[in-house]
Amino acid sequence: MTEDNKRAIPQYPEPFWRESIHLPTYERLSEDISVDAAIVGGGITGVTAAYLLAKEGLNVILLEAGRILNGTTGHTTAKITTQHDLIYDEFLQHFGEEKSKLYYEANTNALNFIKHTVNELKMDCDFTDEDAYLYSTSYKYAEKIEKEYKAYQTLGINGETVKNIPFDIPTTAALIMKNQAQFHPLKYLAVLVNEFTKLGGIIYEQTTAVDIKDDLKPTIYTRDGHKVSCDNVLICSHFPFYDGLGFYFSRMYAEKSYVIGVKTKKNFPGGMYLSVDETVRSLRSTTINGNKLVLIGGESHKTGQGIDTMLHYNVLETFADEVLGIKEYLYRWSAQDLITLDKLPYIGRISTRHPNILVATGYRKWGMTNGTAAALLMRDIILEKKNPYEELYTPSRFKADPTIKNFIVQNADVAAHLLEGKFDLTYKRIDELAHDEGAVVRVNGKRAGAYKDSKGCLHIVDTTCTHLGCEVEWNGGDRTWDCPCHGSRYSIEGEVIEGPANKSLKKIDEN
Repeated sequence: MTEDNKRAIPQYPEPFWRESIHLPTYERLSEDISVDAAIVGGGITGVTAAYLLAKEGLNVILLEAGRILNGTTGHTTAKITTQHDLIYDEFLQHFGEEKSKLYYEANTNALNFIKHTVNELKMDCDFTDEDAYLYSTSYKYAEKIEKEYKAYQTLGINGETVKNIPFDIPTTAALIMKNQAQFHPLKYLAVLVNEFTKLGGIIYEQTTAVDIKDDLKPTIYTRDGHKVSCDNVLICSHFPFYDGLGFYFSRMYAEKSYVIGVKTKKNFPGGMYLSVDETVRSLRSTTINGNKLVLIGGESHKTGQGIDTMLHYNVLETFADEVLGIKEYLYRWSAQDLITLDKLPYIGRISTRHPNILVATGYRKWGMTNGTAAALLMRDIILEKKNPYEELYTPSRFKADPTIKNFIVQNADVAAHLLEGKFDLTYKRIDELAHDEGAVVRVNGKRAGAYKDSKGCLHIVDTTCTHLGCEVEWNGGDRTWDCPCHGSRYSIEGEVIEGPANKSLKKIDEN
């Protein structure tokens, strides 16, 4: 980097969305209660579902293990679009025209619901109508874009192909989906939270649900020993905390991706962009203090299985500087997304044995529309209204193509990492750690994870994931311990940041 281009890099990975809005805090659950519907998870799905059910007159509570809107929803790029990468040609091949159309319709309805709600509640949430672009930089992927365009035509999707996009990026093809949108997700959801509480809904933060007993009706058990008895449970907690014999940990995998937020020297032309090459890049802009903040994302990899995570941020910084020129580097953060075996989310009754327990998960990086569609579907299931998308998303599905092949591949990968972590002999000595560095070390002859903070204090944890026993790895870019098997993530103190784990890593004394 030249002297002219030297700039400060954000020290901590905090998303712009969280820093640019004040959200109220809520008390933790401190007693046993009984309600009509209990929602676990305070992201876009949980908050939207809570609002919808409260509008219908139900007595609803929302439980959040940490703080609401601080998980995947708080770390999104917040594109409201039904253009979910190169997916429609693939869905046509695997599911046929009818189900592919249903997926498009469900997400279009979600987009329209968001737009209607913004207007109805007169929200100031930076909502703008935008065209969404897929683009390729190689001829191999230009052919894939052409196939995707043919799928658009088959499904009646409003799109067109062009040769170029308005950036200094050598493109071979691009596909536009018209009339999509973007917004500030937390400004939008903060209004829904306020409407929900005005309708009598109650939110409990710092309340971790750990189990459900489903007898006459479901009862949620919290880590603090309290019980919530309810007619319906909606599990909207990213990774389901309760499996209900669905074996979700073996039917999904977690991917990390990265975002930086920069002010640029060149003007951002508007629109939302996603490259479809092997090296994926996402671009969109938002507003910060009356100026444009450009969000550049990409660098996906399986959680716990990437290179030094700071390198991913560095690559995005280089790309942003080459394409738009960086004037100021303000934000960096990462997101974790769950991907199902067939790339369709799991939304609906968790199993036929538990008809009053609903789940919504596996949005494959497209949570703004999929999460909203999930809330609309779960509302209809609880109200016993017919919904055309219930069968499409049913969590009990298990199709031969492509599910079985992916099931074998993903679980073989899990088994490999389980063994690899147990026999890994690469360790660093604790006294070799620099300030603000973490690594796998040995303590009393056993594998452990150590982080030395900026003041030189050590934070040492057992590296065995409390979910199914895989060994976590250090994520230097986000200062977390990440599990390569099922995506659980822990803080430097070993506290759970993301499931499926719901127990902290054990702390270890150096002596």
